[in-house]
Amino acid sequence: MYLLKDSYHGYFVFTLNQNLRRRRFLPGFSSGVSAPKIRMKKIALGLLMVFCLAVSLAVSPFAYAEEFQVAVASNFTKPAQDIAAAFEKKTGHKAVLSFGSTGSFYTQIQQEAPFAVLLAADSATPQKLEDEKLIKPGSRFTYAQGALALWSSDKDLVDSKGEILKSDKFEKLSVADPKLAPYGKAAYEVLAKLGLEKTLESKIVTGNNIGQAFQFAESGNAQIAFVAWSQVCQDGKLTKGSVWNVPADLYSPILQDMVILKPGAASEAVQAFADYIKKDPQALNIILGYGYTLP
Repeated sequence: MYLLKDSYHGYFVFTLNQNLRRRRFLPGFSSGVSAPKIRMKKIALGLLMVFCLAVSLAVSPFAYAEEFQVAVASNFTKPAQDIAAAFEKKTGHKAVLSFGSTGSFYTQIQQEAPFAVLLAADSATPQKLEDEKLIKPGSRFTYAQGALALWSSDKDLVDSKGEILKSDKFEKLSVADPKLAPYGKAAYEVLAKLGLEKTLESKIVTGNNIGQAFQFAESGNAQIAFVAWSQVCQDGKLTKGSVWNVPADLYSPILQDMVILKPGAASEAVQAFADYIKKDPQALNIILGYGYTLP
C-alpha cells in the first residue's frame, strides 16, 4: 500500500497487485484524481522499484556468498592461503583453511569432520576416501606434483648435492612422520636409497607433519630438515637458508590430489572452488610460483 500526493486533489492510497488496478481513497481526502494521472504514478513507482532492485544487486554482488571448511596438507599452506584469498576476492565465497598431515585429516574425515574439501599431499588418501564413498563422485583430481628438499636456516650449511647427510656437521635431522605425511615417506625413501637410514636413525627428530618438520629446522631445534620445496621458495627461488633440491629419481612422485567431501557435495561454492584450483590461470600461477609442477 502506498500514500501519494496529487498536486491538485490531495492524498490517495493505492495497493499494487498483479494488474495494478486497485485503489482506495483515504477518508476525508479528495478523490477526484484523474485516471491518466493515477496510471502515470503507478508506472513511475514500478520503475522506481526496478531501479532500487538493480542498485541493491550492484552494490551487493556477493549477497549469497558461502563459507566452507577446507582441510589442507601442511606443505600446501602458503599457496592455499594465496588461492583462498584470490578466490574470495573474485567470488565472495570464503574457504576456511585448516592445516595438518594428510593422515590425520583422513582419520578426522572418517569420523565425520565437517570438511567440504581435502587438499591432500598424496593421491593414495583421496583414492581411499573415494573407495569408501566419502567424496562427491567424480571430484578427485591431481592439482599439483610436489618436490622434496633438504633445507637449513643456515645459508652455508646445506650443499647443492646433499653431501652434508654423510658428514658430522649436524646433530639433528627433522623429518615428517612417514605414517602420516607423504613428504616424510618420501624422505625415508631418499635415506634408504642413499644407504643412510640406519646411520642417521639416532639423529632423526619426527614432526607430526611437514609443517612441524620445517619448524624444527627454522627454530634451530634441528640443523637440517627434509621439507617441501614449496615451503622455502617463492617464484621458484629459495627465500632463505640453504637447500639441496632432492633429485626426483630418489623418491616416488608426490602427486597431490583434491577431493570434494560429502559435506560439500551439494554446494555450488565448493564446486566453484574446485574448478578454480583445477583450471583458473590465477590459481595455476600461484601453484607454479611455489615450486610445484602441474599434472
